[in-house]
Amino acid sequence: MEKVKFDKKLLLPFALTLFVIIADQVTKCLIVKNIELGTIGATYFGDFLRIIHVANKGVAFSMGSRLPLVLRRFCFGLVPLVVMIMVICVYLRNKDFTQLQRWAICGIVGGGFGNLIDRFFREEGVVDFIDVKFYGLFGLERWPVFNVADMAVVICGILLVISFIISLKKEGKSNA
Repeated sequence: MEKVKFDKKLLLPFALTLFVIIADQVTKCLIVKNIELGTIGATYFGDFLRIIHVANKGVAFSMGSRLPLVLRRFCFGLVPLVVMIMVICVYLRNKDFTQLQRWAICGIVGGGFGNLIDRFFREEGVVDFIDVKFYGLFGLERWPVFNVADMAVVICGILLVISFIISLKKEGKSNA
């Protein structure tokens, strides 16, 4: 039987996964412990940034929050868990990802697991607490409340898309 050898470059970005999960869960624990659900704990820069405690039983923008519990657990818990396991498998097998792409993927996975922990272990749902004024853009006075895991997914997702665009442009120039 052939021994599987892992390259350290594949494993190092999982440090970001771990960091995001820990930062996400620690901040959520602090919010749950110190701010009553549905209340504002602090306001900064006028009312631009508020730290509030809300629970989200749905997904982005609370979509699906009124679905039955069994369906929510399946659609918002089990399915994403399977997808993240598949992403990790692709990550470990694919030798073509750049280091930036590897770090971005690991940040997305960390954010995904941070919210999944809430979905599986917090009856009230995912804890969100960062509330930002949006000044009427897209018809929103305030952006929907989010958390550290959400930030990791969005920021790393944007980095991943940009890195793929750059890679495609480089590949196009080298083929020309």
